[in-house]
Amino acid sequence: MLTNQAYKPINCDDYDNLELACQNRWTLALTLKNGEQLQAVAEDISSRKNVEYLTVSVAREQRTLRLDEITSFSHRELGTIVISEAD
Repeated sequence: MLTNQAYKPINCDDYDNLELACQNRWTLALTLKNGEQLQAVAEDISSRKNVEYLTVSVAREQRTLRLDEITSFSHRELGTIVISEAD
C-alpha cells in the first residue's frame, strides 16, 4: 500500500471513467500497483486530506483504495483503462 507516499492525482479522464463506473455500480476488473487483481463493484469516490479514494465492494465486503494505487481497470462499456498521472 502506498499510504506513506505523497498522493499523485490521476488523469481527469480516468477519474471521470471511475465516476461513471460508480454511478452505474459497474463491476470492474482492477489491477493494483502491488500486483493484486480483483473483481469489485464500484461504489463511490471520496477525498480525504487531499487524497482521493475509490470505495468498492469485493465479495460483499467494502474496501477503500487510493486512486494512485490502481494501475488499470476494465469494464465492457469502457474497455481497459490504464491509469496515468495528472498533467
